[in-house]
Amino acid sequence: MLIDNFQEYVRRNGLFTKQDKILLTVSGGVDSMVLMSLCINSGYHVAVAHCNFCLRGAESDEDEILVQETARKYGIVCHNRRFDTVGEMERTGESMEMAARRLRYAWFAELCREHGYTVTAIAHHIDDSIETFFINMLRGTGLRGLTGISNQAGRIVRPLMFATRKEILDYALHKHIPFREDSSNRSTKYLRNKIRLGLIPRIREINPRFPFIMNRNIDRLTAAQNFIDCAIDRIYDDAVTESSGVFTLHVDRIEPAASRDFVIYEILNSRYGFKGDTVDGLCKALDAGGSGKRFYSRSHVAYVDRSDIAVARIDDDDPCEIAVGEGQQRAYCGNSALYFELCDADDIPSFDLPEHIALLDASKVVWPLTLRRWRDGDAFTPFGMNGRKKVSDYLIDRKVSMAEKRRQFVLVSGDRIAWLVGQRIDDDFRITPDTDKVIRITKEII
Repeated sequence: MLIDNFQEYVRRNGLFTKQDKILLTVSGGVDSMVLMSLCINSGYHVAVAHCNFCLRGAESDEDEILVQETARKYGIVCHNRRFDTVGEMERTGESMEMAARRLRYAWFAELCREHGYTVTAIAHHIDDSIETFFINMLRGTGLRGLTGISNQAGRIVRPLMFATRKEILDYALHKHIPFREDSSNRSTKYLRNKIRLGLIPRIREINPRFPFIMNRNIDRLTAAQNFIDCAIDRIYDDAVTESSGVFTLHVDRIEPAASRDFVIYEILNSRYGFKGDTVDGLCKALDAGGSGKRFYSRSHVAYVDRSDIAVARIDDDDPCEIAVGEGQQRAYCGNSALYFELCDADDIPSFDLPEHIALLDASKVVWPLTLRRWRDGDAFTPFGMNGRKKVSDYLIDRKVSMAEKRRQFVLVSGDRIAWLVGQRIDDDFRITPDTDKVIRITKEII
């Protein structure tokens, strides 16, 4: 019985107790509605939080009504908030998934502070973890990305990580638990749905026990990552020294030497947030003796110092100057990532695009591009204008805050600014009827 397995899983993993005040995040879908039923019928002290992201019109409103009415039936508190998700995407340049995730987790944390909730429970399950495994594998990842979704991260707990989607659905139908189906779950527009609806059913045809086997594999990978984390902690203590805020990774202290690049990645990724392709570039520079070349994560800068790697926090005066080579697909600047794609002009939509996407005529671009912070004296010709304008004046006209100005980047082609990142391209790089190839650049917050 699902409820018995639920209670045992919560107890065995120490996720919460009868003394906790639990905030349940409930969307109205089958997973979260079943989680609400299981918690209440197990005697836990709970309240509900529902996010209406206002993305599906009447569907979103009907989800909200179902959650409120069900919470009222159970006699529990229901917190509800509506978000202007589209407006937030336009403001920050984030994808829909990133914006919605940031908004909801910030609100959950706010509710916990205001009302004293000790735990936030989310209804992820085995199938979600398997889908995350494939998403990360397809995008490229280290071992950590193959460990799926953990059942606990701080005060965030996932008490359904023992159950499959089918088990949850069967329980809901047997117990007559009301729920709503998100129509976007049937769309193959999203990678997760392509995996859920296309890849995994084909694998199940080969082996119906695939979810349970895959869950066991993920458990083993997680155990392996935990073992690696302990080993990396020991290497870190021996190989990294600190002086005046600069951390030096003494590469010759890494043993065995054959694992050098792997250890460098694990240290730089887990401690300082560097991505895999950035670490790959740094290791190549290390082999080539490229002292002084700088590499960036969201919060830190790393550079080769003779045979060592030095890491420091990025300060507001750091120029963060990065070369972007032809064919490179990704570059990082501050708290953002830029994704580059070469497209045929015929594939570009004719309607206006948001400011976090730039379209440049590929024939006018000089490689390599340079991604850096803007400087005093920088000027460009904003798209649609005839005269040149100083970047400083443009940012003032747009009422950009001082904090945002310090984080503003430019993308430079040759000696000209091609894009004031997230703001406006230079008119000289615009697409025309004669354009054949287009460089599409998308800025996303990371």
